[in-house]
Order: sequence, then C-alpha cells, then structure tokens
Amino acid sequence: MKRGSRAGTIRPAIHTHGWAANGRSGKRDSAKVAVKLRNGLRERRLAPAEWREIPGLKFATVALALCLLGFATARRAPGQRPAAGQLRAGVEGQTAPFRPGETLNYGVEWSAFSNAAQVQMSIPEQRDLYGWQTWHFRGAIHTLGSVRSLFEIDDQFDSYADVAGFQSRQFEEYLSELGRKETHIMRFVSSDPGSKQDSNAPGPTVVVLPGTRDPLDALYDLRTIDWDRTPEFRAPVYDGKNMYDMVARRESANEPVTTTAGQFSTSRISIQVFQYQRLVSEIHFEIWLANDATRAPVLLRADVPFGNLRVELTSAKF
Repeated sequence: MKRGSRAGTIRPAIHTHGWAANGRSGKRDSAKVAVKLRNGLRERRLAPAEWREIPGLKFATVALALCLLGFATARRAPGQRPAAGQLRAGVEGQTAPFRPGETLNYGVEWSAFSNAAQVQMSIPEQRDLYGWQTWHFRGAIHTLGSVRSLFEIDDQFDSYADVAGFQSRQFEEYLSELGRKETHIMRFVSSDPGSKQDSNAPGPTVVVLPGTRDPLDALYDLRTIDWDRTPEFRAPVYDGKNMYDMVARRESANEPVTTTAGQFSTSRISIQVFQYQRLVSEIHFEIWLANDATRAPVLLRADVPFGNLRVELTSAKF
C-alpha cells in the first residue's frame, strides 16, 4: 500500500478499505482497514465474522446506546445525499440539557428476546483534556440471558467532546466480546489548518474533518439541538474505523411514549447514515427525546439486517 503523503505531512483525510470494496465484489473474507494517522498509515486485518466491523453497524451500535448485537453483512444501496446547504451545527452558547452525574439506564429487546441486554449511559465529569475543556460521556453494554449465551459482550465506550461545539477530541473503546478483550484509544485532530491543534496530546492521532463527532458524542449532541429552528442536523461521525455522514430530522414534535420509567411527551427524531455519498439503507433508527428540560432519549428503535431492536429507558438520575 502506498503512502498518501510525504513524511511529516498531515493529509486531511480518512481512508477506509476492505468491507466497502468486498461488498461490491461479493467477497466476504477478511478485510483490511487503513486509517491515515498523523504518524503515517496504520493497517488492520479484520476477522470476517466480527460484528463490529460490518459497515454502519458499529456506528449504529454506539449511537443507539451501544445496543446493536449480532452478526450480519450489510450491503450498501445507492441513495441521495442531502444538499450541503442543509447542514447546521449544534446550538452554540446554549446551556446543555445535561450535567455531570447524570445516569440513564436502558433495557434492550431484540426480536424474540425481551431481555437481550442492559445499557447504561452516564456523564462522569467535565475535565481538561490536553488543553481542551471537554464533556466526558460514557456508555456500557452487557448482554443478558439467552443472548449472552450466544454473544457474551461487556463493552465500555468513553467519549471526550468539546464543551462548546461538541467536536470529539478522544474516543476510547474497552471491549470484552466472546472471550476476547481489546482497548482502543483514538485522539482526533481536525484537518482544518486554521483550527487550534493540541500539541500536548500524545500520538498517534487521527486526522478527521472539522466538527467530527464520535458515535457516543453524537447521541448527546442531538439533545442540544433546537428542533423548532433546525429541521435537519448533519455532522460527520468517525467510529474508530469508518467515517459517516449522520443526518437527523425531527419527524414529530409531540408523541406520547410509555416506558418502564414513566410516561413522556417526546419528539421523534429519525437518523440516516451515509457513507461514500451513499445511503446505508439497511440501517435506520429513530430516537424519541423527552420534551422537557433534560431532553433525555426515552426510546430508541432500529431496523437492522438481523432483526428489530427496541431500547427503552428504565430509570434515570439527573
């Protein structure tokens, strides 16, 4: 594989190969993913049956409260990319509807399994991260019961995002899946030459588009949007291996939702994922945000290749 730049040059790009090409050619053997780093190219060989490496599924996993489980292969279908003029950043300067100490607990239903997994999302702190003032978001998932006998998963994800603009600065994965443990720490650097670069952050770093979110950060960011003034929200999302365009729209402003945690008036937000300017049509999910001061996600539903998922709020500490 050829290097895309001279030594010491940072190219503002994320390069992905492997499943994207194999999906078009019909091959489903092991895949390679190459990511441009500040210190050069890194290439990883991926196991063919690893569920997290299926295009779009890992993004949906974390963004859907880290709950997508299973093994499947998603084929990409052509789709229309939204016009660039519809992009709008999150509401700047607005007081966030959450604070450190918040903890949200969810139960996961998957197809015929009514108690497939439990998910917890929390905000441990705000902190200085290499000179950036950041939110520290955390998500954890544990499979349960019969699903655990099939897929023993105990994963934790940590996200550090700008307090003001929600651009992701660091994304961490602590994975324990099917008896294998892995740790990945990714530090993001914007490709914008005019942006503040953090020289104190240890390498290697991943060069991403300006305003890039990680999947967990993106889910919290949706809570800050003024949906009355923002019909559509778009942001680039990097999940550690692939770059996506997330497109979110409010489909309904007032829908009643009942979960174990209570009854809520909610706004229904639909989310689509684009990659290589094509819609990942096999994956579509919706989030119901409470119409109160917390704007907490109280219900999430996903249609994915291996079944339907329902994730509902069971308890909350604000």
